Amino acid sequence: MLKFSIILAQIPNVLTLSRIGAAPILILLLRDENYSTALILFVIAGITDGLDGWIAKRFNCTSELGARMDPIADKVIIVSAYVMLVILGLIPFWLVTLVIFRDLIIVGGYLVISTLDGHVSIVPTMTSKANTLFQILLVIVVLVENAPWSYNFELTSVMILVVAVSTFLSGIQYLWIWVIRRSVRQLS
Repeated sequence: MLKFSIILAQIPNVLTLSRIGAAPILILLLRDENYSTALILFVIAGITDGLDGWIAKRFNCTSELGARMDPIADKVIIVSAYVMLVILGLIPFWLVTLVIFRDLIIVGGYLVISTLDGHVSIVPTMTSKANTLFQILLVIVVLVENAPWSYNFELTSVMILVVAVSTFLSGIQYLWIWVIRRSVRQLS
């Protein structure tokens, strides 16, 4: 029974690391404009994201490695997809710049605050979770609309706007939480 629990405890980390390993494959599939297979891989990566969290919580096998690697794995696969979609001319460059800049603000803010205040736990906000969902949906919409078997639903431009607005709002929210609220706490 002990061996099973040790193996079970590692499954979420393996699933998380598999998303990082899927990123180069996704890049190659997109480079070859193999949108159908890229879509399947991207959806499987999304399923592993939900599955690793569910297993970790359900079987009480969360780990510090998993907590730190999960958001990194998400960003690696999403940013890989976004960069390739820009290269292919399927989404605008400014959107990728906005998405990456927001992530840099969050990481930079975390590093500054943790340097000043010690360990800081990052709790994703609902706005941030919605933003991640919209970023994922944009990739799926673009891949579906460009797959040879699909009908072009013309949702890409709508999703680009949704991602831009949610990215901006999420970035502003983190700035508010880390800069403004921290300043108010220091004045009290």
